[in-house]
Amino acid sequence: MANWYPLFLLLHLACAIVFVGAVAFEVLVLEALHRQFDHDIMRRIEAAVMARARRFMPFVVLLLFLSGFALFDIRCNGLACLGSRFGWLLSIKVGLAFAVLAVFVTAVRAAMRGTMDPCRFRRTHHVVLCLMAGIVVLAKLMFY
Repeated sequence: MANWYPLFLLLHLACAIVFVGAVAFEVLVLEALHRQFDHDIMRRIEAAVMARARRFMPFVVLLLFLSGFALFDIRCNGLACLGSRFGWLLSIKVGLAFAVLAVFVTAVRAAMRGTMDPCRFRRTHHVVLCLMAGIVVLAKLMFY
C-alpha cells in the first residue's frame, strides 16, 4: 500500500482544497454579499450554492477521510508513530478532522430536517473554517 502513498496524498490534498475552499468562499465571499443585495436575492443565491454543494461535497468529504485513513495507516504503520512529536500533532489533526466531520454531519441532518436557519448556517461555516485552518497549520507543522 505504501506504493500508493503519492496517489493518496494528492487525492487527500485535492479534496482538502475543495472542502476548505468551499467553506472559505461561503464565509469570506458569500457572507459579504449580504450587504450589497436584497434579502430575497441572497436567499436564492445561497440556496443555489448549497444545492450545488450538496451534490458533490459528501463525496469530497468521503474521499478526504478515506485517503486520510490510508495516509495514517501508511505513515504510522498502525499506531506506531503516536509517541513522537509527529504522532502527537497527527493525533490532534485527526481529532480536529473528526470534529469537522461531526459538524458537517450535524449540518447535513439539520438541513434535511429543515432546522438550518441562517444564523446556524453562518455559525457552522465559521466553526468549520476555524477547525480546517487548524488542520492546515498542523499538517504543515507535522513535517518541521
